Amino acid sequence: MIYVILIAGLLIGAPIAFAILASLSYFMATGDAPYNLRIVATELFNGLNSYPLLAIPLFVLAGELMNESGITGRIIAFANVLVGRMRAGLAMVNIWASVIFAGLSGSAVADTSAIGRVFIPEMEKHGYDRAYAAALTAASSVIGPIIPPSIPVIIYALIVTGVSVPALFMAGIIPGLLLAVFLSVYVMLTVDMKKINAASAALNEEKQPAREALLGGILPLMMPVFVVGSILMGVVTPTEAASFAVAYALVIGTFVYRKIKISALPRLFTEAMRDSAVIMIIIAAVSAANWLLTYNRVPNMLTDWVLGNVDSKTTFLIAVIILFLFVGLFLEGIAAMLVLVPILHPIAVSFGIDPVHFGILVIFNLMIGLITPPLGLCLFVAEGIAGVGMARLTKAILPFFLVEVAVLLVLTFVPETVTWLPTALGY
Repeated sequence: MIYVILIAGLLIGAPIAFAILASLSYFMATGDAPYNLRIVATELFNGLNSYPLLAIPLFVLAGELMNESGITGRIIAFANVLVGRMRAGLAMVNIWASVIFAGLSGSAVADTSAIGRVFIPEMEKHGYDRAYAAALTAASSVIGPIIPPSIPVIIYALIVTGVSVPALFMAGIIPGLLLAVFLSVYVMLTVDMKKINAASAALNEEKQPAREALLGGILPLMMPVFVVGSILMGVVTPTEAASFAVAYALVIGTFVYRKIKISALPRLFTEAMRDSAVIMIIIAAVSAANWLLTYNRVPNMLTDWVLGNVDSKTTFLIAVIILFLFVGLFLEGIAAMLVLVPILHPIAVSFGIDPVHFGILVIFNLMIGLITPPLGLCLFVAEGIAGVGMARLTKAILPFFLVEVAVLLVLTFVPETVTWLPTALGY
């Protein structure tokens, strides 16, 4: 019955946290677990009673402030100077703007929303199919949670496994760049340049001077340098670094760019609290559910079964890839991480898989779920901006999905692509 309640909740569109809580409460009310329903409230509180968790709402707030600062246009201009003259230049700018934006927000959904509003109509104006532009924007936004700072990395490290945050931050850089390179090669090989050049030639656009564009991108780019650099040097904790990111974004947006009005702060804080609450209630609900699983020795039984039936590291990694790609179709990435990783992480370690390597694989795998129907959040955001219909957008994003799976396979079976940089830096 507990699974019926959970599945029914998901089918009627209930938030994943509420569906978990409903099924958990039913079990507690009818089962023989100690303290019955009281344990639900206790474990909800225990799941949130963690100082490192403060980093999540702070990074969300920093992203809101940076978005309000008008830096999206500066990032696009900066990326345009770097790759805009290459084949399929505007598509390339879309991808590499996402790489830069990844260092500011750490959120794929924020990336899709901010960059999509600019690029989807702009790429259509230059001859790109509107669905193609929306699909590329959603696909490139997956880079956001891979390159540091990253909210999923912080949750994975501090809440789920205890793996080093600096190590995971460094481990995500090469995979994020590798994904950008693979997407860039794909668009360079597939874009119909005759159509693009004809549409672009009909436009009489005034280009921003390269020097001005490069200078305009310096201040936004300094934020991830300061935040990640201070964590790597051991000067601050991730939570303190998140506080610094908020202060930096507020000062830059209010006093340097003068885009953030004091009157807008209540709205920005409210939006940040709302977005943070979604993440936090999922963490709390899954924490209570994990207690139930542990109480019933589910992780132990699953671990024993896997070790008894899976005879190699390669088989285990392939099974994990398939599992997370499937789960990503239906569950939000953070929820899936909180439910499955506490079970799978010890098994991975028992097979001799590097914890940092496994962490990046899990995060990368679940972020691909953001662009897969029926519940891919980035897909919904991109479609909301483009208005091309989910069927058309799903068809357009399939090749990008396959490109990202190809990158995932490279990361899985060439672990040095993940572990080399943190190892070289001593993590």
